[in-house]
Amino acid sequence: MITKLLKVEEYVSYQSRYLDLVEDKPIVVSLEGSLHEFISFFNSIEEVKLSFSYKESKWTIKELLLHVIDTERIFQYRALRFARNDKTSLPGYDENFYVPNSNANDRDLASLLKEYESVRNSTIALFNSFNEETMLVIGYSGGDTMSVRGRRKN
Repeated sequence: MITKLLKVEEYVSYQSRYLDLVEDKPIVVSLEGSLHEFISFFNSIEEVKLSFSYKESKWTIKELLLHVIDTERIFQYRALRFARNDKTSLPGYDENFYVPNSNANDRDLASLLKEYESVRNSTIALFNSFNEETMLVIGYSGGDTMSVRGRRKN
């Protein structure tokens, strides 16, 4: 998918600020390229900073990393359901319940990055299985509609 070809009807308006940051490349190329950049970035952070929170009840870097992993899993599942033309509306999710129950701060960085790499490789394999027609299939989640490759508000 080339992001400039993504129609405004395929995603929620707040996501445009994120989509504007994505280079115009096929989605799988972007997923593959960002995999190693992401891992390198987290490996560059000093160990003592990984469990630091700048304020009470704010996420640590490890919690943020696991949030990215959880969110990718959720969006991957949504993409699979939509790609298989499942028109059942999926519920949204509240990340504020996930993070306190994640035990992210009890894990070492290597295990978190190994999990991230596994999830990302699974996402790449899933999107490699989609053809152009599949990428345009619309599904329903959290009160919004989205295509396999994007998202839009009802």
